[in-house]
Amino acid sequence: MLRLGGAARGMKSFDAVIVGAGPNGLSAGVELAKAGLSVCVLEAKETIGGGARSAELTEPGFVSDICSAIHPIGVVSPYFKTLNLERWGVEWVNSEAALAHPFDDGTAALMQRSLEATGETLGEDKEAYARLMKPFLRDPQAFFEEVLKPVRFPRHPFLMLRFGLLGLRSCESLVKSRFRGPRARAIFAGCAAHSVVPLDKWGTASFGLVLALVAHAVAWPCARGGSQKIVDALAALLKSLGGEIHTGRPVKSLADLPDARCVLFDLPPRRIVEIAGEQLPAGFRKKYEAFRYGPGVFKIDWSLDGPIPWKAPECRRAATVHVAGTFEEIAAGEREAWEGKHPERPFVLVAQQSLFDRTRAPEGKQTGWAYCHAPHGSDVDMTERVERQIERFAPGFRDLIRQRHTLTAVRLEQHNWNMIGGDIGGGANTIWQFLARPVPRLDPYSTPNPKLFICSSSAPPGGGVHGMCGYWAARSALGRVFK
Repeated sequence: MLRLGGAARGMKSFDAVIVGAGPNGLSAGVELAKAGLSVCVLEAKETIGGGARSAELTEPGFVSDICSAIHPIGVVSPYFKTLNLERWGVEWVNSEAALAHPFDDGTAALMQRSLEATGETLGEDKEAYARLMKPFLRDPQAFFEEVLKPVRFPRHPFLMLRFGLLGLRSCESLVKSRFRGPRARAIFAGCAAHSVVPLDKWGTASFGLVLALVAHAVAWPCARGGSQKIVDALAALLKSLGGEIHTGRPVKSLADLPDARCVLFDLPPRRIVEIAGEQLPAGFRKKYEAFRYGPGVFKIDWSLDGPIPWKAPECRRAATVHVAGTFEEIAAGEREAWEGKHPERPFVLVAQQSLFDRTRAPEGKQTGWAYCHAPHGSDVDMTERVERQIERFAPGFRDLIRQRHTLTAVRLEQHNWNMIGGDIGGGANTIWQFLARPVPRLDPYSTPNPKLFICSSSAPPGGGVHGMCGYWAARSALGRVFK
């Protein structure tokens, strides 16, 4: 038992205490509770959800996702598949196409389930694109199971060798060697830019491959009613297994916790050191403190009087639209954000969930959701730059805006303690840090203190609403503490 002072204050003890009620914290709690353990989750905010909260940010009746909105990795998550979240209220909503990428000539490339249909929008690179994707689509679930776990010897070594040879490359080198035209280069670069790393860096191609393969294997869905429905389902499942969730309970030190046999932190390394530093060796603390965080984001939600008026009508077939034009423009914007500059032409990620989920807005109205990458810790309002980019591909967009709600990188961290400097991915996705996050360690979820574990997106496999970081951390605790 880890004596933390809770018993002295009349608090009951637990087998496991989890700090943070985001998707990973709740997933860890579910896995531990399924093993018959007593579990308590403590959340600092008054509502659960972490990066998967939803709220009426602009006007009553308009539901906005505060951070995550589209869930390509959630729908292929091996752990979520075992939980039957649909039974607990999650309904995945798919658009006809996973992704649209408009161009200045009024056309758009579409990423669809069919490689054939996708290729028809990519011009001369139709066959080259299909050759790149086909080998991984023969058994896509096996592929996703491999990439959504810590680095280990793979169960499908030849498949992962192929992925490694491609994915470890930079996005820039891959698209320039594989594609001749601008359309395939741009749509792939938009997926790779989710790494929030300059596209000439090693490993950025892996993000483009994984997100494109999800689009072709399944889809890029949203959750009907908002991303909050996902964490509400996890919470309901946890409570059905006897777990407890307490909101409005910030944890500043281990003394704020009840006694427990182990503690799992759905927090980044810096926060864990702030809370539990005295329980960790000095050398390990320094490694956690040296963990690097990436650029932040600038986020806007709109209530709209109608659908975004894209010049390319194909854009209304997709819930997600990548707004930036060419590969070169995306690469320049991502490089500038990484270097601490505010791009004049940022890469803007737009979600238009209400086109496909009518619970999001009143009849005849729409919601809009968008963000762009910004320097770490930025407090600069980038509204004008973001809206100018959208207006470029959707003239008349501004005329539809009723209300807007904005979050700078600084305000995003204030909203969510996990998002240091506005970093929504749990840490910079540099190649070394991505392969050995949060620090090089055979069991990346454990710490030198045998009772303390990390279960956040700062651990493998990284950012996204998929619950896999929480699942693997719980498996680590089950093996090390509960045998």
